Parts: sequence; structure tokens; C-alpha cells
Amino acid sequence: MSKNQYTLLVFSIIGILLLIPGYGVHFFEQIWSFPGNLFSDDFKQSFPLATIPLMVISLLGTGMYMTFKLGFPQLTRIVHGIKVTRGDYDSTEDEGDLNHFKALSTALAATVGIGNIAGVAIAIQIGGPGALFWMWITAFFGTALKYAECTLAVEYRETDSQGNTAGGPMYTIENGLGPNWRWLAVVFACFTIICSFFTGNAIQSNTLTQQLYSQLASIFGTDNFLMSTKEVALLGDVSSISIMHVTIGLICATIVGSVILGGIKRIGNFTSFLVPIMAAIYVFCALFIVITNFDQVGNAFNTIFTMAFNPPSLLVPATGVASGAFIAFLNTMLMGVKRGLFSSESGQGSAAIAHSTAKTPYSTREGVVALLEPYIDTIIICTLTGLVIMVTGSWKFTEFYSLRIDSSIVELKEGVLLTSYAFSQGIPFGSEMVTIAVVLFALSTAISWSFYGDRATEYLFGSKYITYYRYTYVMMVFVGSLLTLKQVWNLGDAALAFMTFPNLIAIILLSTKLKDISSKYFEKY
Repeated sequence: MSKNQYTLLVFSIIGILLLIPGYGVHFFEQIWSFPGNLFSDDFKQSFPLATIPLMVISLLGTGMYMTFKLGFPQLTRIVHGIKVTRGDYDSTEDEGDLNHFKALSTALAATVGIGNIAGVAIAIQIGGPGALFWMWITAFFGTALKYAECTLAVEYRETDSQGNTAGGPMYTIENGLGPNWRWLAVVFACFTIICSFFTGNAIQSNTLTQQLYSQLASIFGTDNFLMSTKEVALLGDVSSISIMHVTIGLICATIVGSVILGGIKRIGNFTSFLVPIMAAIYVFCALFIVITNFDQVGNAFNTIFTMAFNPPSLLVPATGVASGAFIAFLNTMLMGVKRGLFSSESGQGSAAIAHSTAKTPYSTREGVVALLEPYIDTIIICTLTGLVIMVTGSWKFTEFYSLRIDSSIVELKEGVLLTSYAFSQGIPFGSEMVTIAVVLFALSTAISWSFYGDRATEYLFGSKYITYYRYTYVMMVFVGSLLTLKQVWNLGDAALAFMTFPNLIAIILLSTKLKDISSKYFEKY
């Protein structure tokens, strides 16, 4: 079959499944529970190992496999990665579109975002403090995946009809594994486009809108005509929408559109300027709160490590849901892995698209730059967010704490509002600072993710369709700002998972080739 035929088939199957009443969206949301969702509660209580999701096994398993096969690159190649990033090996004559620093900034702009603010809060809110530990584990082994996928992306990249670099897992699969695997490359590219509309777009604009609305509501109230909300049915759920929600959505869409319509070079220039500034401000404020509450840091880490393996079970078991010790542990681990993947995007394949644009004659050289991402994104920024929530005691206002430790807690906070509350407890104007961070992080992520969808569109349909994709993407920025939190996160998680599987398969099948490429490079450098 041709690429166009595969594309039509994949989108047709996805569309048919989504249109099945009462089943379509649910089918895709269940990917993070498969195969445990196939078993009865009695079976899961008798055989709790059967409830471990295939997604968790695949991610952590592939990360461990690549870590050992490549000789722990996340530890042995850090120094070289720093040297490459700071420009020690840059040359204007090298093939590619962006230098190493701009390629890293573009990828970081997509990963350092709402996952670092709202994602960490959601992990603690549902999985408890122990989920932070599993975010670290996902990031550590995910670093080897990041190195692998980005090295392969540069190795098998192409030049498109407009003279721009085109790379990523779809090109890795087709050029590395051969034409017989084209169907898998098409599956990846199709879900990349879908994921760009939700994970990289709607989640960002939705969180930004909710945070800005909350901030403005605290100032102006909710009784005036701009702030008062009405319930509107959207995509099977009911959203509370005001004129202010619509206004914020339109402004976000305008900003994103003005940048992405200029292509990768404008995106690279924008992110290389914005990412270092926004990350530095956020890290400084979080560090200040942690240092001023230093006496609570030890207790915070003790709670994280204890609840990573032994979280408390439900005080009042939910109807029909097993609530044993292993189920509680699995809930914590799953939330940590899900939010860790969303935050660092390790193994997902998206960052490989940005890194494939790097100006370099050696694919391994960009791989060592890419492995720095999970350290910056998850090990540093996510950890600081989690510690702020812990040391300020804000985690006690979560669903996890209320259901498992103290049922008298009824004033619960969720998502970005939990992080905002934690910062407000630590520093004056902490809530406003989080609002600024949300705006900058969300916009930079949405802008960078548009490029991932660009490359997938180019691969599937050709360059003439990129303009249509970009206008649709800008429209989804607006739509995402009006949807409910549950809708955008569930659909984003589902698309993210379906992107990940083809990428992991390619990494495993090309692991021997990757090891050979790496060995030859490091014999010289």
C-alpha cells in the first residue's frame, strides 16, 4: 500500500472508533489501563500483577533495556552533552536548520510547560507524594530513550521539498526499518497530528485560560457580564464558559498563530529567547520557597520515598473498585509514570522531531544534547514544583489526602490551582508568579508542538498541506481554552500513548545499529 492509502486507512479507523456512541472516546482513554481493564475486580484482587498497564511496562522496560545496552549514557555522556550544547562543536557549514542550543530550546519549550506546573500537581493530587518518585524513575530511564530516539532521528532525517530538514520517528521507521514498516510510520505520524491538537495545544490553552480566569476572578469577581459563566455542552461534556474565557482563548490563538506561521526558524528564535528566561524565573522562585522552608525538606523527601512503595489505601473504598495495598501502590506508580512521560516526553518521539533539525554532521552529537532534557525538565523543574507543594503543606488539600489520610478535608484543590496555592503560601504574589509562568510555559509549548504536527503533516500529505494544518492548529488553541479539564487531559494522554508504541518498537529494532553509531562516534570524541 502507498503512504496515502495507509494514512486514509488509519484516520478512517480512528474516526469510526471515535464515532461509536458511548464507546469511541472511552476506547482510546483505556490505553493507560490496558490490559487490566479487561479483567474483573475479583480477578484483579487475586492477581494484582495483571493490573500493571502495558504502557508502563513498555516505557520502563525499553528505557532500562537501552540504558544497559548503551552503557548508561545518562551518566557517562552528560559532560559531552553540555559541551556540545554550549557551542564547542558548532559550525555554520553543518547541515541542518538550527544550532544545538536552539534545537534544545525548541524541544524544551515543548516539554517545559504545563506538565511541570499542573502535571506535577495532578500527579500528587491523585497519586500522592510518592508519584514524584516514579516521575524521577521515568525520567532517569527515559533519558536513555531520549538519547536513542534523537540520535536515530538525525541519522535517518531527510530534506523536504522546501529545503527544510525533515526528521523524527516516522522517518526513522521508514528509512531505518525499510518500506515494509511504512504502515507503522504512518500510525505514528497520524497520532502525532492528533496529539499536537490536544497534548501540545488544547491542554496548554485550557490550563492557561483557567489560571488567568481564576486570577482575574479574584480581582473583579464573577458577577459582572465579562466573568459570569454559562454551562455549554461541548464534545460530550458540559463546560462553564464566560466572555472572558472566549477572550483569553482568542488572544492565545492570535499569539500562537503569529509565531508558527513563520516556520521553524521563527519558532527557534522565539523559544531560544523565551525558554531560558521563563525557566530561570520559575526555578528561582521555587528554590526560594524550598530554602525558606528548609526544615520541611527532609520530611518531604521521607514522605515521597515512603509513599512511593507504601501509599495508604482508601479510607472508604470506592464502589466496585479494589482498594488493597497493591492497588494503592499501582495508582501511585501509574500517575507518576503518566505525568513523567507527559512532562519529559521521553520515548514519545516528539522531541526527536525538533532535534532532527540540528546543524550537525554526527547524529550522536545531537543525541547527547537531547539527554539533558529530562534532567532539566523533570529532575530539576518538576522536583522543585513537587517540593513547593510538599514543604508548604499544600498537598494536604488534595483528593489523595482527603480519601486516604484525613476525610475531614473538604476544601480540595486540583491541577494548576494547587500549584498556584502552594506558591502563594511560600512567597508574596506567588499566585501571580505562577500565572505568569503558566502563560509563558503554555504559549511556548503550544508554539513548539505546532512544529511536530508540521513535520507529521509534511510526511503524510506533503508541504502544500502544512498551511491548512497550521490554521487548524490555531483554531484548536481557541477550542481547547473552552473545553473541560477532564476532556483535554484524557484525550491528550490517549494520543500520547498511541504515539509512543511505534517509537518504542523502532528504538528496540534499531538498538544494535544505534549502539554501533554511538561506539564509532565516541571512539573519535
